[in-house]
Amino acid sequence: MNIPMLLQHSHQHFLKGLLRTPFRRYHFIFHSSTHLGSGIPCARPFNSLGLHCTKWMLLSNGLKRKLCVQTTLKEHSEELSDKEQRFVDKIYSGLIQGHRACLAEAITLVESTHKRKKELAQVLLQKVLVYHREQEQINKGKPLAFRVGLSGPPGAGKSTFIEYFGKMLTERGHKLSVLAVDPSSCTSGGSLLGDKTRMIELSRDMNAYIRPSPTSGTLGGVTRTTNEAILLCEGGGYDIILVETVGVGQAEFAVADMVDMLVLLLPPAGGDELQGIKRGIIEVADLVAVTKSDGDLIVPARKMQAEYVSALKLLRKRSQVWRPKVVRISARSGEGITEMWDKMKEFRDLMLASGELTAKRQRQLKVWMWNLIQEGVLEHFRTHPTIQEQIPVLEKKVLSGALSPGLAADVLLKTFKSRD
Repeated sequence: MNIPMLLQHSHQHFLKGLLRTPFRRYHFIFHSSTHLGSGIPCARPFNSLGLHCTKWMLLSNGLKRKLCVQTTLKEHSEELSDKEQRFVDKIYSGLIQGHRACLAEAITLVESTHKRKKELAQVLLQKVLVYHREQEQINKGKPLAFRVGLSGPPGAGKSTFIEYFGKMLTERGHKLSVLAVDPSSCTSGGSLLGDKTRMIELSRDMNAYIRPSPTSGTLGGVTRTTNEAILLCEGGGYDIILVETVGVGQAEFAVADMVDMLVLLLPPAGGDELQGIKRGIIEVADLVAVTKSDGDLIVPARKMQAEYVSALKLLRKRSQVWRPKVVRISARSGEGITEMWDKMKEFRDLMLASGELTAKRQRQLKVWMWNLIQEGVLEHFRTHPTIQEQIPVLEKKVLSGALSPGLAADVLLKTFKSRD
């Protein structure tokens, strides 16, 4: 079949014909229009097949596809209506000017699970990312904000610490953003979102922004969109980002892949002082703070500090320039919190000077991308019509014992692979 004949067919026949052609090496550039390069009209526009600026290369072993990445943002923007474009522009301009209401609206947009709002959120995030890169270049390549993760068991005093620590930072001229993550109920799906009630003074501070968010079933002590919220807060001019995690269970350190420094808050006299070693989170902590070091708990706090100092020496070194430290603090009296901030600044300066902070952030971007890919693939799998038809049948067989869960999963995956 020759090229003119192929061009007169619809796209499906066109592509099938290309696969059968004996050509060894040709390039075809398809654009989102109803005409091909020669002006011959097509049966349907190429964007109906999702072929936006796609390059097809014919080789002897078949057809290979290369995506033109540079059109991604442009295409997303072109697909927006005038009303949607004005909406995104309004949030973006308000965000970079430091309006708290626009920041809140932006985070709400990225947290939405509505399909169209997720697309709008990606356009907004791309604009903020470009602005973020420009500001970093103006700042001579240095990060705009210091990202700190706070983890610890319930009752460790995380909210009380943030209240005192946050007020201290805002008094020193910093702009602080607190992303407080609340666990969602496995039964009702609801979440209390009560962190602001425990940070009354800080929530009134105009240089502080507190955003409680539900986990909504996400593991790792963070929400599905914590990375996006961090980026938006930095775009809004906040130079210190605190991420307060749920902090329960052994898997609750996904926050380590989002922040520059992970601080572990532990209460004294909480049973086995080395429980943190068993939980594994101590291995990714950059600083351990023993809280409530006042009154009758001073002696247990000192004992716990000494035991953790000894225990940390046994762990494998993760950084060439920093060894995890153990401090005692009291949010009630303020003891040790200034010294703790000094150690946090020392960590930031050492990691930045050695280049480890830049490398860490680059690794985190890759982790962020793959997390989104996994989430998207799983969502696509669950919403595929063929899979949706088979899920109830296979679930029934698994529940009755006629089929093992592993075999049922294999059947669904094979069906998904051969869906085309």
